[in-house]
Amino acid sequence: MTNPLLDTSSLPRFADISPEHVLPALNELIAEHRRRLEELLETSGDPSFDSLVLPLEEMEHELSRVWSPVSHLQSVLGSRDWRQAYNEALPILTEYGTELSQNAKLQQAYARVDGNLETGADEVRRSAVERALREFRLAGVDLPDAEKARFRDIMRELASLQAKFDHNVQDASDSWVLGIEDEAELDGLPGHLRDRAAAEAEEAGRKGWLLKLDFPTYDAVMKHAANRSLRENYYHAWSTRGSDEGADPAWDNSDSIQRILELRREASELVGFPSYADYSLATKMASTPAEVIEFLSELSARSRPTAERELEELSEFAGMTIEPWDLTYWLEKLKQERYSISNEVLREYFPATRTIKGLFEVASRLYGVTLTRNDDVTTWDEEVRYFEVYDTGGALIGGFYADLYARSGKRTGAWIADCVNRKCLNGRTTLPVGYLVANFAPPMNGRDSLLTHTDIVTLFHEFGHMLHHLLTRIDVPSVAGINGVPWDAVELPSQFMENFAWNYEVLERCSSHYETGEPLPREMFERLEQSRHVGAALAMLRQIELGLFDIRLHTEYTADTSVLGLLDEVRDEVSLIRHPAYNRLPHSFAHIFSGGYAAGYYSYKWAEVLAADAFDAFEEAGVFDRATAERFQREILEIGGSRDFMQAYVAFRGREPSIDALLRMSGIGTDSAA
Repeated sequence: MTNPLLDTSSLPRFADISPEHVLPALNELIAEHRRRLEELLETSGDPSFDSLVLPLEEMEHELSRVWSPVSHLQSVLGSRDWRQAYNEALPILTEYGTELSQNAKLQQAYARVDGNLETGADEVRRSAVERALREFRLAGVDLPDAEKARFRDIMRELASLQAKFDHNVQDASDSWVLGIEDEAELDGLPGHLRDRAAAEAEEAGRKGWLLKLDFPTYDAVMKHAANRSLRENYYHAWSTRGSDEGADPAWDNSDSIQRILELRREASELVGFPSYADYSLATKMASTPAEVIEFLSELSARSRPTAERELEELSEFAGMTIEPWDLTYWLEKLKQERYSISNEVLREYFPATRTIKGLFEVASRLYGVTLTRNDDVTTWDEEVRYFEVYDTGGALIGGFYADLYARSGKRTGAWIADCVNRKCLNGRTTLPVGYLVANFAPPMNGRDSLLTHTDIVTLFHEFGHMLHHLLTRIDVPSVAGINGVPWDAVELPSQFMENFAWNYEVLERCSSHYETGEPLPREMFERLEQSRHVGAALAMLRQIELGLFDIRLHTEYTADTSVLGLLDEVRDEVSLIRHPAYNRLPHSFAHIFSGGYAAGYYSYKWAEVLAADAFDAFEEAGVFDRATAERFQREILEIGGSRDFMQAYVAFRGREPSIDALLRMSGIGTDSAA
């Protein structure tokens, strides 16, 4: 019987795939790819793009399709078997990837292809070859054999450590529960959360309410719990996940953090970079760590005066010194006091199904696409939905799975990932498919999930990434969609889409009160819009703090570096809120220790500058102006990694971006002292 993971003729067969299929599928496919590669290198003669690169693109695409459901399922299912299969397969995949990138004969063949490309060769082919040659250099293709072997060992160990880091954070989150029997301790918490906590307690055979450490619960407690001790309890649990201050030493990421940093620095030095930050920036728009630090420092200086005023005002309003577990609670109270606006009242207008329909209408108005739900596609959970995307002429251009609700065992946060990349080689077209994942409060008692406005912003953000993946017109997979796009530009489409979640015409279409069906009233939106800038400068400093910590850590790290000591230095420089000594931010900072944002967390702010500046063009012409949207689609969303991104941005905007649009959008005066 054919291994279902190896069946790439259609969408993944989620009903048939199981963990025991993973290792046999990978081993079989990689062995076949090694054989094909050997044949290619023996018979290619004077290689061309068609004779060498296209077959390798086909192979990379095939391997990606086999691995994608494995990586995805271990993130969204609470299955030890899937995790074990993933952890056993990861070294095999990493070893093969590094082996390819260190293949000197293959690198020389690509170099000959590069030399043979005609001067007028299309940008897509040239970009694919240049990207491959860069990857060869970054993997140490020219190193002596012993150093090549050491680089491979490092990559294999890093892959394992990063997976372990992620799993420790997830296990620490999933294991934490708080039982409450006195209802007074729940004062201020929304009814839907109490109902869910009561159901959790009943299911566990306990009295009262059982609160968990998933993000929707944590967020609701920090915003709404009148019980300050409960907020501090949650803050402690959240900020110590995966650390020596957490509940179980088995999930302590301290040693993994040090080892990850050591290995990253060693790998960077092996291939000629002074730090991992320099190595990381070789594939980004920013050129040096100093440039990133200067950018973040300027944003900090421009934002700080406004943040100081915000904190002073909030402290006066609360009548107390603001601690980390007080900040979001009192910001929410200030919004209610000043603008009579509450996230809990707002969410009554946003059933998830209606919000998704409105989001799709936005995409249709901007880019002429139509999105249709297809219930015949097999998924991995009953709450997952599949949507097909059609262009203006009615042709199918791709699809995506939407897995939107929190559940035990599922990785926290929100993200998209590719299931299938667009490919059109040798006349055969494969359409792009993606996974869109979030952790919103799940539906209960047959009622649709109600989304907060923060949830809506998150949904629009991730959908912006998905459009980037789906609307590509590039046929070579390695530079199609999000592939090949500089990491500090990849957040542009997502940050850009967030702005539509602050437009009344959009929110009116996304809303329908869960009891009355009434759309969001205009006056309520106006109060929401007025509240947009409450705490915006403090939030800006928080992101700058994370970005500076990340870039400095990966620039300055040596064996003597104290990770927590460096974090304290950055906080002394940037933060206005003092964190307690038990805070262990790095131990759950998955973006930089297990995600793709190491020495790249600044990308969120870098891309926000691009996004705010881009949205300015829409506000100047009209937010649904088709000519502007078509230009954005053509110059940004469709090009993948086939062009220099700054050149593409200038082609859209007519000039390079300025940070002033972001500061203005955040309500931060552009005349603040620098």
